[in-house]
Amino acid sequence: MKAIVVHQYGGPEVLKYEEYADPVAGAGEVLVRVAAASVNPIDYKRRAGLTKDFYPIKFPGLIGVDLAGTVIKVGPDVEEFEYGDRVFAMADNTYAELCVVKAAVLADIPEGLDLVDAAALPLVTVTGNQLASATGVKAGQTVVVAGAQGNVGRSAVFTLKQLGARVIAGVLKRQMEEAKSTGADQLVATDDDRAIASLPLVDAVADTVGRQTAEALIAKVKPGGIYAAVVEPPKNAAQYPAVRVVHVSSHFDRGTLQFMAEAVRDGKLIIPIGQKFPLSEAAEAQAAAEKGAGGKILLVV
Repeated sequence: MKAIVVHQYGGPEVLKYEEYADPVAGAGEVLVRVAAASVNPIDYKRRAGLTKDFYPIKFPGLIGVDLAGTVIKVGPDVEEFEYGDRVFAMADNTYAELCVVKAAVLADIPEGLDLVDAAALPLVTVTGNQLASATGVKAGQTVVVAGAQGNVGRSAVFTLKQLGARVIAGVLKRQMEEAKSTGADQLVATDDDRAIASLPLVDAVADTVGRQTAEALIAKVKPGGIYAAVVEPPKNAAQYPAVRVVHVSSHFDRGTLQFMAEAVRDGKLIIPIGQKFPLSEAAEAQAAAEKGAGGKILLVV
């Protein structure tokens, strides 16, 4: 098969479109013909060697965590999938024409959702849903979502609204108009110190951006509230011992993925897709993502 092979850590130029051994589905696994993968920050951080201490690449190796495609073979002990099923997942080694996925982390793509576009959803929608849940907010409570214009942030806003929360979307000033499509009740510019200062105390924060924004927003959480983040915790967290800081690492949940995908299909949740590159142009795709290109970037096989 053709795949994006990495022989060493480095910039986008180390991503090589080459022949690679076909994977074989073992017990409890499914072989998927990949229709598309998506580009996530974890992909280019792995490529650059920033995660080698806990998520290394065994050279020559593959990368990629999102995929959508079609089942072409099932291994022993797999009963819930069969040849021809349209599926998507958070997996490993997805920048390739073929990918072996454990059946336990595979989900059926909802009817009516485009096969290629489905590749944009697994990591960001599940992460956003689980980030929202980690805030512990109840109906009627108020939560700020930092980075609400991003895809994880949009997914968190949607989930929190489903829980009945009042949501304040934290975005950059230049994103204010576009962020109206997140469905939040209110917008606040997180790069405007006066706007942050004018915020009332809130029950929780769901953070996807960290850094100085995190240090400003933790001061706005009520005593006993929760600061949930998918990034590093605020450096000044020790100054707010009455606020519980929770780090969120996404984990697969089939029901959550299908629920979020159905919301996208039905237009209730918008995950903008910015650009689509052929798999062979993965280097260009990652370079665009690292420069902050808007919308989800897909690699189409």
